[in-house]
Amino acid sequence: MLGRFQLNLIKKIDWKLLIAIVVLILFGLAAIYSLTMNQENPDLSNFNKQAIFFVIGLFFLFLFTIFDYRVFINYSFFIYVGGGVILLLVLFFGQTIRGSTSWFSLFGWTFQPVELAKITLILYLSKYFSDNYSQMYQFKKIIVSALITLPYVLLVILQPDFGSAIILVIIWLGLLLLNRTKRIHVVIFICLLIIIMIFSWFFVFEDYQKKRISTFINPSSDPLGAGYNPTQSIIAVGSGMFFGRGLGLGPQSQLNFLPVAEKDFIFAVIAEELGLFGAIILLFFLFYVFKRMIKALREQKNTFSLFLISGITISLFSQAFINIAGNIGLLPITGIPLPFLSYGGSSLVTSLIMIGLIQSIIVRSR
Repeated sequence: MLGRFQLNLIKKIDWKLLIAIVVLILFGLAAIYSLTMNQENPDLSNFNKQAIFFVIGLFFLFLFTIFDYRVFINYSFFIYVGGGVILLLVLFFGQTIRGSTSWFSLFGWTFQPVELAKITLILYLSKYFSDNYSQMYQFKKIIVSALITLPYVLLVILQPDFGSAIILVIIWLGLLLLNRTKRIHVVIFICLLIIIMIFSWFFVFEDYQKKRISTFINPSSDPLGAGYNPTQSIIAVGSGMFFGRGLGLGPQSQLNFLPVAEKDFIFAVIAEELGLFGAIILLFFLFYVFKRMIKALREQKNTFSLFLISGITISLFSQAFINIAGNIGLLPITGIPLPFLSYGGSSLVTSLIMIGLIQSIIVRSR
C-alpha cells in the first residue's frame, strides 16, 4: 500500500521543474570547477562540497515531497519560533566571516541560519495570511503581519546582513500585496520603509555600506575601493562577448579580479566563460523554473498553499534578480547568493527544500 502511494506521488511530481533546477545546479558546479582549472595544485574542495550539498539537497527535496505539507499548518508558530531562536543563537555562538556573524561552524562545515529562517518565516506568514485573508483590509491585521516579520529582520540586521534582511522584507511585502490590502495602507508602509532607510543611512549603516550605495550611483568615484568589485564584474560580463572565452579561460575570474567569485559573482563567471549565449541559456532555465512555479500557483484552491508557493517564488526570484542585477551594475553588490548556482550549502539545500515543499503541494493538488 505504501509503495503504491509513493509511486503515485512520483508520477505526479513536476519533473519539468525538477529537471530545470538540476540543469541550473550543473551550471553552477561547472562554473565552480572552472575556477580551479588553471591552478598549479587545483583545490577542488569547494566543488566537492557543493556536489555533496547537491546530493543532500536532493534527498531533502524528495523527503519534503513525500511529506504532507499540510502538517506544517498546525505547527507553523513553533517552526517560526524555532527560526527566531537560531537567529538569536548565531549572534552569540556564530562564526564571524567577512565582518558578519552569520554562520554556525562545525567540523569545518558552515551553516547560515538565515537561509532556513526564510522558510520558517514563509510558513508562518502563509498561515497568518491564510487565516486572515478576508480581513486583511484592516490596518491592524497588516500591523500584526509586520510585527511577525520584524524580529527576524532585526536579528539579521544585528549580524549584520542587510542583504538577507532586505529579502525578508520583500517576502513580507510581496505576500501582503497578494491580500485584500487597501492601497493606502501599502503606501503608508512604503513611506515608513523609506523613512527607516533614511534613518539607517545616518545612524545604522557602516561606512563601507554607504560607499557601496554611493559607488553604485557613481562607480567612477572610487574605482579602486568600493567600486572595484562591481567594475570588475561588469568587465567580466562584457569580455565574454557572445560565445565566451571558454571554461577556465576567463582572465577576470581566473586571475582573482573577482573576489569570492564562486558566491557573489557566479553569474559574471558564467557570462565571461560561456558568453552571452551561455548567459541566455542560464536565464532561460531560471525563467522556466519561475514559470513552472507560477503554473503551480494558479492551480491552487486553498489560500495556505497559494501563499506558501507565492512566498517561495518571491524569495527565490528576488534573490536571483538582486544577484544578477548586482553583477551587471544595475544594483549594488549585496552578497545575496544566486539560487541553485552560487557556492554554499545553506543556500543550495534550503532552496531545494523550498522546491520540495512546492512539489509536495503539486502532487497533492493534482
